[in-house]
Amino acid sequence: MVLQKLENFRNKDIVKEEAEILTDLLDDITKNLVCPETFEKISQLKDLSKTKNYRDLNQLVEQLSNEEMTVISRYFAILPLLINISEDVDLAYEINHLNNVDGDYLGKLSSTIKEVAKNEDAQEILENLNIVPVLTAHPTQVQRKTMLDLTNHIHALLRQHRDVKAGLINENKWYNNLRCNIEIMMQTDMIRDKKLKVTNEITNVMEYYNSSFLQAVPNLVLEYKRLAKEHGLELEQPHPITMGMWIGGDRDGNPFVTADTLKRSATIQSEVILNYYIEKISKLYRHFSLSTGLSNTSEAVAEMAALSSDTSVFREKEPYRRAFHYIQSKLIQTLVNLKEWTMVGETREDRYAVERLLGASNHQQGPVSDYIGNRISGALKEISAKESPAYASAQEFKEDLEKIKDSLLENKSEYLISGEFAELLEAIDVFGFYLASIDMRQDSSVHEACVAELLKSAGINDHYSDLSEDKKCQILLKELLEDPRILSATHADKSELLEKELAIFQTARELKDRLGEEVIRQNIISHATSVSDMLELAVMLKEVGLIDIEKARVQIVPLFETIEDLDHSEETMRSYLSLPIAKRWIASKNNYQEIMLGYSDSNKDGGYLSSCWTLFKAQQQLTAIGDEFGVKITFFHGRGGTVGRGGGPTYEAITSQPLKSINDRIRLTEQGEVIGNKYGNKDAAYYNLEMLVSATINRMIAEQKSPFSMFDRFGEVMDKVVNRSYDIYRDLVFGNEHFYDYFFESSPIKAISSFNIGSRPAARKTITEIGGLRAIPWVFSWSQSRVMFPGWYGVGSSFKEFIDEDPENIETLRYMYKNWPFFQSLLSNVDMVLSKANMDIAFEYAQLCEEEEVRNIYQIILHEWQLTKDIILMIEEQDELLAENPYLKESLDYRMPYFNVLNYIQLELIRRQRTGQLPADQDKLIHITINGVATGLRNSG
Repeated sequence: MVLQKLENFRNKDIVKEEAEILTDLLDDITKNLVCPETFEKISQLKDLSKTKNYRDLNQLVEQLSNEEMTVISRYFAILPLLINISEDVDLAYEINHLNNVDGDYLGKLSSTIKEVAKNEDAQEILENLNIVPVLTAHPTQVQRKTMLDLTNHIHALLRQHRDVKAGLINENKWYNNLRCNIEIMMQTDMIRDKKLKVTNEITNVMEYYNSSFLQAVPNLVLEYKRLAKEHGLELEQPHPITMGMWIGGDRDGNPFVTADTLKRSATIQSEVILNYYIEKISKLYRHFSLSTGLSNTSEAVAEMAALSSDTSVFREKEPYRRAFHYIQSKLIQTLVNLKEWTMVGETREDRYAVERLLGASNHQQGPVSDYIGNRISGALKEISAKESPAYASAQEFKEDLEKIKDSLLENKSEYLISGEFAELLEAIDVFGFYLASIDMRQDSSVHEACVAELLKSAGINDHYSDLSEDKKCQILLKELLEDPRILSATHADKSELLEKELAIFQTARELKDRLGEEVIRQNIISHATSVSDMLELAVMLKEVGLIDIEKARVQIVPLFETIEDLDHSEETMRSYLSLPIAKRWIASKNNYQEIMLGYSDSNKDGGYLSSCWTLFKAQQQLTAIGDEFGVKITFFHGRGGTVGRGGGPTYEAITSQPLKSINDRIRLTEQGEVIGNKYGNKDAAYYNLEMLVSATINRMIAEQKSPFSMFDRFGEVMDKVVNRSYDIYRDLVFGNEHFYDYFFESSPIKAISSFNIGSRPAARKTITEIGGLRAIPWVFSWSQSRVMFPGWYGVGSSFKEFIDEDPENIETLRYMYKNWPFFQSLLSNVDMVLSKANMDIAFEYAQLCEEEEVRNIYQIILHEWQLTKDIILMIEEQDELLAENPYLKESLDYRMPYFNVLNYIQLELIRRQRTGQLPADQDKLIHITINGVATGLRNSG
């Protein structure tokens, strides 16, 4: 049976009905905020966009005053957002409905585990599976947290709509609450006036734990274990989902990430999870009112109860409550100790941000609620450490809970272990006291500069950077194998860069010692090109005792980013795995070696086809090398939100990976607006995590459908097509002298670079050429101008050349599309991106270019877009785009007219800005339009 995508179950009529309610409310609210003439213009713009009368639409926009644009931009930015909410609510409803009635859909966990249970190695697969979504701060989430909060309020109200229709909730009260939130949204600043700090990024992303991850992940793990048990598979301690974090540790190109931000990231995470545990224990305290007169308890529980400071006469016969009170007191003291350590050197502003985050969910009930509140609010010194000990580890905390669990089992009260109790035990296994493992990341050139300085100051070599690769490796290996001294221990002055890097590594050591090994597991090397890049990081880790001859407390992870780096990754890893010291480091990590793959930079470097195929082949080759050396190679996929940065439907992305390329573990980045879309509420989070688990398992157990000879032929076809695609892409992007000017003049890249949407600069250096621009603003800009260039350019011409060589080649491509998941995913993503492009609007952006020869670049792009569309439809044997995704087609048809208007407003604002007709204090109007277009596209960066 072919399982359908969840989207095919969606109730389109309900979505349309709720979208109309929201639209009517927004219209009514807007009427009260503007004069009748302005609202009439809003209505006219909507009608013109729906009928695609862009000429008259453009003329009307040109006549708008700056003041009119302010409210009109807000209207058309908020309307797609409200439509998105109605779609998200329906998704959440259908997830719950299909699970409760045991309905089947693509990615459903029960179906996946039923299938894997047929395999002989099912127990091993399910026990060792580990998928890690890694949340990053890549700046494509353009909405303020306040707007996200309002979005969540409206989402919660729409979840009640079906009950309103059934008469279970007062309709007038519900309607007024909904209107109130939309009215506030319409009058709230949508974007930030100040640039985000790294601390803001940390606290912002923590909101997703409070709203979704802390509920969704433990429930998913419980269901995972329950389903396995149904099939006779008793799992001991599986970790199908754990969480990762880049914010605070990713300093590649971000000068604002320091030792302090790394410490803050780790300790804020720890505070969030400790606060969660305290709340959970408080609920269990209220729940477990078992009396000694009516039930028995174990000696272990009685001992904990005796240690409790809860001496109320009303608790004398309630040992479980007193035991939970004792556990809670230890947790509180653990939090107190952490806070006292954290607060050293903190600013008042930083602490305020954290206290707001932690205080928002502090709603404990019971005799200790005020006690907890005082401690969390900052009155920590009033609490004496003598009252209770602190936990040294999460394992100690779990052991205390296990004593209560064992007591309940002994006394035939096993049902009391379900619900909150079971969720808490799973949460401890998933989150520990650290919540999410933080990756450290830095560019290889920085490591080289630091090592060169250390070697020079220690009198070992004065010109390290000038040496050959072999000479570098000889010196580095000698330092790692033969010389126990700390190079930085000399009295020589250190550069600011070296001081900063050593401080970060030292902080990493302190965090691991204090919060456990899992808090920092990987150190990623950006632009890794050689073995010396990896050994240089090892020298830096050795300086603080995080690596020695026998073991590595932090794994060295190369990131291969460009097409050239990916092509040479096999050679680099073969040399590295041949080193005896590297073998011992890998052995100390249970024989796993992680490699990160860069989707964004490889795409910007060589185009969509070249990036996808090079990544596919690299995984095949690196997996084979791992097998040769007896090492389990695991991959960290640096995917973005859009197809141009490795994005697209998650399930298809994973199931299209090369066979045998997933060895138990897979990590992937989740960033920007995609985090909000996929994990904004616990239902969406559960579904998206469920898909991740199901897709990974299905890829691990998949078998080859076509003969190996056919796959050899597939590879030959791809090599040929991709080589041409690479040349076609490079000829335009790096070979055409006018392309640079076209991109910078025909897109809002300058406005995006000044947008307060992240702490990191838009480029690693001053932008003087395409290569120096970060991949995110590159893709984001093409999305705004509606070209979606990185997701398709070079596809049409390269495939047409192949088809023109032999009439039979089209049948080969069609066979590949039907039988090869990789190829099907490849073309489906192009299909989706082409459907979101609008070349009429792109033409208007091209007119922003002053010189005709620069504007003519548009004609080259337009020709390739039309050709790509024709070729894709020919291979898919369809008459229109999105023929196999009718839900997305209808969704875009409904949303597009509104954010199309924003594009025309944005164009006019850019024109006025460039001609001095837009006052400086109104520049943020452009940012509002950027926000609205991004919201409408949903995956824009």
